[in-house]
Amino acid sequence: MLHTRTTAAERRRALRERLASGRLLRVPGAINPISARLIQDTGFDAVYLSGTVLAADLGLPDIGLTTSTEVAARAQQTTRVTDLPVLIDADTGFGEPMNAARTVQLLEDAGLAGLHLEDQVNPKRCGHLDGKTIAPREEMVRRLRAAVDARRDPDFLLMARTDARSVEGLGAAIDRAKAYVDAGADAIFPEALADEAEYEAFRKAVDVPLLANLTEFGKTPLLDTRTLESLGYNIALYPVTLLRLAMGAIEDGLRTIATEGTQEPLLPRMQTRSRLYELLGYADYAAFDSAVFDFTLPPGT
Repeated sequence: MLHTRTTAAERRRALRERLASGRLLRVPGAINPISARLIQDTGFDAVYLSGTVLAADLGLPDIGLTTSTEVAARAQQTTRVTDLPVLIDADTGFGEPMNAARTVQLLEDAGLAGLHLEDQVNPKRCGHLDGKTIAPREEMVRRLRAAVDARRDPDFLLMARTDARSVEGLGAAIDRAKAYVDAGADAIFPEALADEAEYEAFRKAVDVPLLANLTEFGKTPLLDTRTLESLGYNIALYPVTLLRLAMGAIEDGLRTIATEGTQEPLLPRMQTRSRLYELLGYADYAAFDSAVFDFTLPPGT
């Protein structure tokens, strides 16, 4: 009730242990705190907070317009309601290495289990768009070292994302990943790999946990979990799937109301009132104070 029953430290250790198990972790991206609860209830391994989703929630494109404090505030709202570890997209660290250091501590304080920093320059762009500009390798190494120095909880996961594949080629992306591991990255997020052969090449070259970014309508094939397990990957990430599903349903619903003059045809597609209340834990609040739960649901809800 009101908040999760686990501490941030416990969730960070849980993420480390799950990564060390060698099995593939399935990690959908939440669109808001309650969707994180639903991810937990459905049996997934962790929750992700995507920079694209956080920006879109504010009506902004994913080009580095959000701030570290905005992201940390949204993250804290999410970590408050789920016992799953939460991993967040920290873009480029929101500035110079000192800004990246501050970002690490803000996100630690927000209860997250880890973050990833990328090697783009600002203004950044979605990893599956053309025209990206990559920071010099030495600059990204400084960014990562600042993050490592700023980290207070050694279980807080620091992941490095490289966008070099579509700019400098696969070999350069692998070389960068190795340098980032040497700088202290605990895991690697190779963005926009083109096919299974490239996934395999990364796994052979890099001996830390690897993340597969399974974003829709991008440059990467939507590999299934069996394939990713055979390739030796550790995290299957579905960063924007829930946002796309929700926005598609909202658009369809609005069109139906506009043309039909009623939402009645949409009822079979809606989450019921009773399911929403179950997800929110109304009964727990009732046990705490019956005055907040002194009503009955209408039939059929």
